Amino acid sequence: MNDLPANVSDALRRRVEADGDEPFVRLGGEWATTKELDAKANDVAGALSKLGVVKGDRVAILLPNRFEIIDLVFGCARLGAIEVPLNAWLKGDFLKYQLADCQASVLICDTAGLGSAAPLLGETSIEHVLCVDESEDPPEGVTVLDYHSLVAEKVTPPEVEIATSDIMAIIYTSGTTGMPKGCMLSHGYFVAGPSGQIERGWVTPGDRTFTSWPLFHTSGQVIALMVSLLVPRGSVVFTEQFSASSYIDEARDAGATVLAGVGFMGSAIMATPERDDDKNNDFRLAIWIPMAPADQIAFEERFDTAVVAESYGQTECFPVTMSELTSGRQRATIGTPSPSFEVRLVDDDDNDVPVGEPGEIVVRPKRPYVMFSGYWGKPEATVQASRNLWHHTGDLAKQNEAGQFLFVDRKKDALRRRGENISSVELEAAIMAAEGVEAVAVCAVPSDMTEDDVKAVLVAGEGAELEPETLFAFFKENLPYYAIPRYVHVREELPANALGRVMKHVLRDEGVTDAMWDFTALGFTISREEQR
Repeated sequence: MNDLPANVSDALRRRVEADGDEPFVRLGGEWATTKELDAKANDVAGALSKLGVVKGDRVAILLPNRFEIIDLVFGCARLGAIEVPLNAWLKGDFLKYQLADCQASVLICDTAGLGSAAPLLGETSIEHVLCVDESEDPPEGVTVLDYHSLVAEKVTPPEVEIATSDIMAIIYTSGTTGMPKGCMLSHGYFVAGPSGQIERGWVTPGDRTFTSWPLFHTSGQVIALMVSLLVPRGSVVFTEQFSASSYIDEARDAGATVLAGVGFMGSAIMATPERDDDKNNDFRLAIWIPMAPADQIAFEERFDTAVVAESYGQTECFPVTMSELTSGRQRATIGTPSPSFEVRLVDDDDNDVPVGEPGEIVVRPKRPYVMFSGYWGKPEATVQASRNLWHHTGDLAKQNEAGQFLFVDRKKDALRRRGENISSVELEAAIMAAEGVEAVAVCAVPSDMTEDDVKAVLVAGEGAELEPETLFAFFKENLPYYAIPRYVHVREELPANALGRVMKHVLRDEGVTDAMWDFTALGFTISREEQR
């Protein structure tokens, strides 16, 4: 992976020179070539410059998987603007915090995103709102510009010098007990980060990746899009949404050689009825992270496709560990350090722990630019995470005698559900706004699939009566679909220690009991599609 591109625009132009007329990316329609993406990048950069956006300005994007995000990735890169892709299902205080924190001057959204953001704009720095859908009746008090009309003007963008160290994106992560932090990711991160997957053979020359990963995450933008751009003759197909019932057929029809997604997607596919043509495909590899060893083997046998799931990373640095596709793999592990990182396991005083003992995963780069550049607007948090010159992940693992790592638990108080990280602090603050709620604590409980389900333990205020129908209606209106608790337990008090600190380990150890409301069993559910 020597001679890396200097920035994202350089990476795109190299592919234009190599095979600019070949199909490169598809999302919801026809294939686009890198030559077409390069031309569109100029149009998007010109449109943003007409609004006064200059190098270093933030452009917030509130979209589900749509092709406009891909154009904006390369358009912002061309102008030197910093893209801020926000989870398209954010609502209320979740959305307001990130919009205000990044200090974006431009918001690009669809109709659903416009409805969520409009009431919040007065508390942000947003000056221009662009909608990718036709908006005949914009919200009162909000001037909305038509994104496609502005791009179609084909304004010539200014020539901007982009250094490898310049910030390309701010992507928010909810991996800690505090409010979400914006990870500053440089152009170098986008072009150097994919080296691990390429060197370990997870993506090889000519591979076509098929994925439902969201483009508002690094999984979509870096692990899928940029890896496919940087590997010779690579291409990628994104789905607008994940469908277990149609996934294999769509991937087969697209000519995919690599399937990629989070573990629950692979599990959901396995839950569909078996078919006689399951093995009729050209898939070389399926990447499902994480996935239990028994489920990996079952997937391999059913679809005649190798499965890899041994990997670990964060928005701050990925992949920290990963397996090599050899006979030495151990499926229950998260692999060995990737070629880009040095990894240790340490105790609370940053001393190495013995083999077989749990310790916090700490990381430092062996190559330039493979890690994030710090937390946006939070220098103290950046210093704290980088103490003793090692990035502290907040996650626990053990190492076996073969040098492979086994993930143990999250040291920090966070949850992960349906492929999304959830800050317990942020979720608790949102639930506290519900009428009649005096106190709340949320924690993870085991899920039937992979990752977590969310349990919320509530204390009602004096004289208040909490009802499942009313609470779910509040959750549906104010929480993103993936953060809505499945289980709710109303009790007289929260377990606390002598200092008044809620003992969440007690709530986790209690698990799920008959005393709790199970919103799924009660028929209170909502999907991604329904919420937007």
